[in-house]
Amino acid sequence: MGAIALNKKAHFNFHILSTYQAGVVLKGSEVKSIRQGGISITDSFVFIKHDEVFIKNAYIKPYDKTSSFAPDPRRDIKLLLNRHEILKLKQKVNEKGLTIVPTKVYFDKSFVKVEIALCKGKQLFDKRDSLKEKDVLKSSLRQIKN
Repeated sequence: MGAIALNKKAHFNFHILSTYQAGVVLKGSEVKSIRQGGISITDSFVFIKHDEVFIKNAYIKPYDKTSSFAPDPRRDIKLLLNRHEILKLKQKVNEKGLTIVPTKVYFDKSFVKVEIALCKGKQLFDKRDSLKEKDVLKSSLRQIKN
C-alpha cells in the first residue's frame, strides 16, 4: 500500500535534512481506523520526553464499529525508534535548533509506520522562492504539452 496520510505543509514550511522510519504504538481499534484513512498529521509535531519519542496533535478518528473502548483521538502517540537514533535526534534538536516533524504514515507489511524528518524552518523568502519554482515548473510543463 502507498501512503495513508501525508504532511504536505512540512515540505513547504521546512527544509528537510534527514528522515527516519518509526513504528507506532496504537491502542484498541486504531489500526482499523487508520486502514480506512482516518488519520491526520498536518498540524502535528514530534517531541522527545525522557528518551521516548511522541507525536503531538495527530488525530486518529475513532473507529465507527467499536463498542466499548475508544481511545482519545488527540492523545500523544508513542513512536518506536532505536536508542541510538533517539539520542542522535535529541542531540541535534538541542544543539542546532532543529525540529522533528512527521511527514508520512504508511503500512509496511502489516505494521503502521511513520516517517519523521529532522527539519530546519524556512524563512519567508525561502517559501516565496519555492512558490516561484513551482510556478515556473507548471508553466514549462504547459508549454511542452501545447
